[in-house]
Amino acid sequence: MLPFSLKVLFFKFFQLLLKWSTKILTFRTPELFSGPGSSLQLCEHIATRTGVKNLLIVTDAMLVKIGLLKAMQDRLTELGVRWVVYDGVLPNPTIDQIETGLGLLKKEGCTAILAIGGGSSIDAAKVIAARARNPHKVVHMAGLMRVLFKPMPLYAVPTTAGTGSEVTIAAVVSDPSTTRKFAIMDPKLVPVGAALDGALMAGLPSPITSATGMDALTHAVEAYISRNHTPMTDAEALEATRLIMQNLPTAVREGSNIEARQNMAVASFKAGVAFTTAGVGYVHAIAHNFGAYYHLPHGLANAIILPYVLDFSKPECTDRLAKLAEVSGLASGGESALQLADKFIAHVRALNAEFGIPTKVDKLKAGDIPAITDKALSEAHWTYAVPRYMDKPEFEAFVAQMLPA
Repeated sequence: MLPFSLKVLFFKFFQLLLKWSTKILTFRTPELFSGPGSSLQLCEHIATRTGVKNLLIVTDAMLVKIGLLKAMQDRLTELGVRWVVYDGVLPNPTIDQIETGLGLLKKEGCTAILAIGGGSSIDAAKVIAARARNPHKVVHMAGLMRVLFKPMPLYAVPTTAGTGSEVTIAAVVSDPSTTRKFAIMDPKLVPVGAALDGALMAGLPSPITSATGMDALTHAVEAYISRNHTPMTDAEALEATRLIMQNLPTAVREGSNIEARQNMAVASFKAGVAFTTAGVGYVHAIAHNFGAYYHLPHGLANAIILPYVLDFSKPECTDRLAKLAEVSGLASGGESALQLADKFIAHVRALNAEFGIPTKVDKLKAGDIPAITDKALSEAHWTYAVPRYMDKPEFEAFVAQMLPA
């Protein structure tokens, strides 16, 4: 068996190949409508620019219950678009939920999809769109570049500022039968149009606002410290970090503050642009498994794990963490890069404490850690250009830090 040091060299070479490939591939972004009321502009675009007559709306039951979709539904009806709602998406969407949505789409003869909701709804809609035009099953799309044919036209209206799924090439799916959570990653999954309407987020409860906001921060930070960062991803990640640090506490405290909500929507989008090219890291590899094993919401899992990973990664990305501290407004002048890096990590922990985010995972079981480790390392080392690597014993001890007391 190869020593771990040689494996790390191989992982780095593989990630370098991925970085070169991103220079060849072009990751398009959706046609974007932004600002309060932009969701209605997107509806007008769907009706007048694309000629869609039968539309599947993919969402969750709670958004339907509180009436968040009504204005968009009314506008679509006025414009002559027939729509049908699939509201069976739950957090950590499953293969069965996707297949059910696909069945409704086919039954109603829909020719396009509008996703309205958080990352789960948008991810489910992405895979439904892909399944509508591809013969292979969901599990066969797992991994990189495995969507053979262009998906059905997809539009997205995020109602949380966190996942950035409206601009990313990824969709994350759970398979409860195997306790597996996997990502489908293909540029074809990027929606053709999206609306960042901060007004739709005004009623979001503070726990969801904070967890999704920390999810966006995780995307920006992991993209910035990734070995596969580029000047473009650096600019997007830094601006996303600045916006989040300036606006997330306000959005949590003052849920009706539309300016803070809109800025968070933009930050989430920018973070999504950054990690689409640069990738994420160990935080996501672990969070995906916490979601699969314990149904822990993805944003909350990311928030818990992020400071632990930053502590571990710091020796290999001190200068980058220092720059994140600077754009976060934490530099007072004269600090060393190490001091600024420590300030940034401490601030992330302080935000978690302010938002009531725990430091441990209550459902985590010691007996699950070896399997979580195997799955997380397989995901991370073959998908993400992490700044510092862990072998299996290190990783098991690392995850064990999050066991409940």
